[in-house]
Amino acid sequence: MVDDVQRFRLSYGDCDALGIAYFAIYYPWMERTYSSWLHGHGLRSAELATELGAGTVGVHSEATYLAPVRVFDELACTAVRERIGTSSYSLGFEFTRGAELVTYGRMTFACRTLEGTKAPIPDRLRALLETLRATDAPEG
Repeated sequence: MVDDVQRFRLSYGDCDALGIAYFAIYYPWMERTYSSWLHGHGLRSAELATELGAGTVGVHSEATYLAPVRVFDELACTAVRERIGTSSYSLGFEFTRGAELVTYGRMTFACRTLEGTKAPIPDRLRALLETLRATDAPEG
């Protein structure tokens, strides 16, 4: 079974002078969670276009901060499925401290050919995306 969760502990480099997490720390963890999940299923982000006929590019990202987190807090980032369209999809990223949802992130990806033109989501990728737990973004 492939784990769709990345766990990590905040350090001083993740936080401001007051020990509260810097807002941008969530973005690398969203990317890490997504690319590790793909890799665990035998796909590498940089090789999607050559392997499946279409690669992905990030076209939108955002995060909603629901509760402050501090240095040495242990967090988990879980990938969830929000929307799968014809040529793009959006994934949610639930950041939890224990059972508490502290941040919710979103990344939207569009599929493109090697030449950069719009492409449908490849069947293998679509099937894999559909295995993620579906969710609605929380109210922030």
